[in-house]
Amino acid sequence: MTQQTADTTGKPAGSASPRHALAGGLILAALVLQVGRFAGIPLSPHWVSYGFWIAVLLLWSDLPQRTRQQSGILASIGMLLLVVARGYYGADIAWFGILDTNTYVVAMLVGVSFIGLIGADRRGSRGPGRRSLGRRGIASTWLSVHLLGSILNLSTVFMVGDRLQRSGPLTLPQYLALNRGLSSAALWSPFFASMGVVMVLVPEMEFTTVLAVGMPLAACSGLITVIDLSRRFDLTDVGGFSLSPTSLLMPVSMASLVMLFHYGLTPDLTIVSIITFLLPGIALLSNLPKGPRWTLRRVHQHSLHRLPAMRGEITLFLCAGLLTQGLSTFIGAAMGNEWTLFDHFGAGAAVTSFLAIVASAMAGLHPIIGISVLASMLDLEASRQTLFAFVALAAWGVGTSVGPLSGINLSLQGRYGISGSRLMTHNLGYAMAMSVLVVVAILLLDAGS
Repeated sequence: MTQQTADTTGKPAGSASPRHALAGGLILAALVLQVGRFAGIPLSPHWVSYGFWIAVLLLWSDLPQRTRQQSGILASIGMLLLVVARGYYGADIAWFGILDTNTYVVAMLVGVSFIGLIGADRRGSRGPGRRSLGRRGIASTWLSVHLLGSILNLSTVFMVGDRLQRSGPLTLPQYLALNRGLSSAALWSPFFASMGVVMVLVPEMEFTTVLAVGMPLAACSGLITVIDLSRRFDLTDVGGFSLSPTSLLMPVSMASLVMLFHYGLTPDLTIVSIITFLLPGIALLSNLPKGPRWTLRRVHQHSLHRLPAMRGEITLFLCAGLLTQGLSTFIGAAMGNEWTLFDHFGAGAAVTSFLAIVASAMAGLHPIIGISVLASMLDLEASRQTLFAFVALAAWGVGTSVGPLSGINLSLQGRYGISGSRLMTHNLGYAMAMSVLVVVAILLLDAGS
């Protein structure tokens, strides 16, 4: 398999092939069409999904074998269930729209990727930080990855990890701090795919309630990490990464702008929609002072290299969406629309669902699969959607930290050579501690709803 378009960080590693250029152009075009729909232009959502799916087909051969297997199985099961629902049960299926599920989330992920164009030409100006040691070093590494990662996602791990590596090979405590710092951001960050998924699945969730529970839980993750690693390892000479004050400006500014649009300027749009158009817009505005040609060149390079490099996450989300569509249609056709997995989605059902998704993540499945399957088996009333949203976010945050085949662990393995199974083993205690806190939070949320 030849892959000369981009490395794991999405940076150019050579000239793009025509196939990659076409795929990147289709992904960019799909994003533009989605933003056009937000602006009120009468465009069919099918064109957005077709653009993403054709790009996936073009990039299929470049996917890691494990991703191809998982995605192929998800898509095949989804299609099979749709065919059975139609052929055996006579279900009415809108075939032209079966690929639309999760395109909102994929468009958001593509939009978030444009954050790399903001100030990317000023190397080191975005949070070079300073080096610290011991417990303070671990705490500052976790906090740095957590705050920057809440906006920049996986690229933050490489930025911080590469800087730490300048002082020598990374140690196990540093790997664990990187892992937990990023995965715990899934508990609350509106810029994470986890939040995008749950907002699409349960649009009536109360975002402020999830934020009020998720952020303290994420802070507990940092505290547990410092205490756990201090107890198990000698951290005397373990270096850390500290944010500079200016590094906080971007995540705080981005989050503030999203809230401004959501609660003030565009209250009719979801947070997923706002992020989808806001971040690319800010990226373009930040480059325009250098001229239109400069800006177009940056966008062109981004579409040639960074967008095709997102093939793994785009493929997984689209195929999981097709599975959700097939499973929900089949269940509705076979058992009637009145059937649900739980008669009432209360504390017991929520705890069971959380533990099941985390267990499936440890077995090698991405949490989105468990979340999608669960959502297809539930008929949630508005008052239960916030509880479901928290369960999904918590399962994602804990599951990706401990799952040996999660995106963060596979990325650490590919970039630095640390074994995913080794990370899982050393995160088991952390996952158990976080799970106890999640169960307590579920009980509190259920009691208050």
